[in-house]
Amino acid sequence: MHPTTLFAIDGLLTEEEREIRSTVRRVCDRDLRPNLTTWFEEGAIPARELARQFGALGVLGMHLEGYGCAGLGAVSYGLACLELEAADSGLRSLVSVQGSLAMYAIWRYGSEEQKNEWLPPMAAGERIGCFGLTEPDFGSDPAGMRTSAKRDGSDWVLNGTKMWITNGSVSDVAVVWAQTEEGIRGFLVPAGAPGFTARDLKHKVSLRASVTSELVLDGVRLPQEAMLPGARGLSGPLRCLNEARFGIVFGAMGAALDCLETAIAYAGEREVFARPLASFQLTQEKLADMALELGKGLLLAVHLGRLKEAGTITPEQVSAGKLNNVREALEIARTCRTILGASGITLEYPVIRHAVNLESVLTYEGTSEIHALVLGKALTGHAAFA
Repeated sequence: MHPTTLFAIDGLLTEEEREIRSTVRRVCDRDLRPNLTTWFEEGAIPARELARQFGALGVLGMHLEGYGCAGLGAVSYGLACLELEAADSGLRSLVSVQGSLAMYAIWRYGSEEQKNEWLPPMAAGERIGCFGLTEPDFGSDPAGMRTSAKRDGSDWVLNGTKMWITNGSVSDVAVVWAQTEEGIRGFLVPAGAPGFTARDLKHKVSLRASVTSELVLDGVRLPQEAMLPGARGLSGPLRCLNEARFGIVFGAMGAALDCLETAIAYAGEREVFARPLASFQLTQEKLADMALELGKGLLLAVHLGRLKEAGTITPEQVSAGKLNNVREALEIARTCRTILGASGITLEYPVIRHAVNLESVLTYEGTSEIHALVLGKALTGHAAFA
C-alpha cells in the first residue's frame, strides 16, 4: 500500500489537481532526477535552462492571475511544489523564489508598467528574479535591516548587503527592500546596474542544487519608477514571505514522501539475518510512525490550501503548517536514513540529500523558533519578540 492511500489523499483532490501533480512528477522523473546527483555533487545547476523548462511547464507564478500566469488554485500550486521538492528542495526553491517572492511582489505591489515589463517573461522563465530581504546580521529581525535608499534629486541611491539570496547571481531583476525616510520600501534592481554585484556563496553542504548569493549595493542609482508603489513598511515583504511559506507546507511533504517511498522499497529488498528488513517489528514501527506523520502533514497542507483558495487563511495558520511539516519531514528523512543504514549516507539514494536540504528549509522563510513564537503569540496574546 502506498503511504498516502492510508489517508485517501487523492479523494480530496480534483481531477485537474491530480493531473497537474502527475504532469510535474513526469517532468521530474524524466528530466530532473537523472541529473540531481551530479548537480548536488558539483554544487551547480543550469538555472536558466531550468527556468525556461519550468516556464514551459507553467509552474512559475502559476497561482497568480494575468500577465502570462496560469491563475491556478492554491492546492494545484502546492502539489507542484510537493513534486518539485520530492525531486530536490533546491528546485522547489528556484520556483518558489521566482513565483511567490519576486513575481508576487511585482504582481501585488508593482505598477502596471512594472507588471507588464517583468511578469510575462518571468512566467515564461525567460527572465529570473530574486528577493533581497535577509541581511548578514538581520534574518529573523528584518525590521532592523541596514540597507538604505536615499533620495538624490528625482532618483534613489541604494547602499547595503543582502545575504542567502536564492537565484541571486542568475537573476535579471532583484526585488530589494531598503530603509527610507518613509519606512521600508521595495525596489526593482536590474542586473548590471552600476554598483550592483552578486556573488555566489560556496562551500554549502545543504541546497547544493540551488544558486545562493550575496547581493552588494554600492551607490546603486535608480529612477523613481524602480520603486514598488504599493508596498509601504514591513508588511509588504512579510506578505510575500507568507506566499513562499505556503509552498513549503506542501514541498516539505514531497521530500518526506520521497524518503519514505525509498525506505519502504529498500526495506523490502534488503535481507538481514536471512529475512527482509521490512519483516522486523522495529522497522515496521518506524514505517508506520512516518506514514502517520506524512499523512497528517498532507491533510494539513490540503486543508490550508482550501482555506487559501477561500481567502480565509491567516498568517498564523501558514506558520503552523510550515512549523509542523518541515519539522516532521526532517524527522522522517533522518529516520529513513537509519533504515537504509550505511547506504543512507550515499547519494545512490536521495535520503541524505533530502535530510541536509531540509536543514536549510527548517531555517529559511522563518525559523522553527520564530514560527513557534508566532503561534505562542496567537495562543496567549503576548509577543515573546519585538
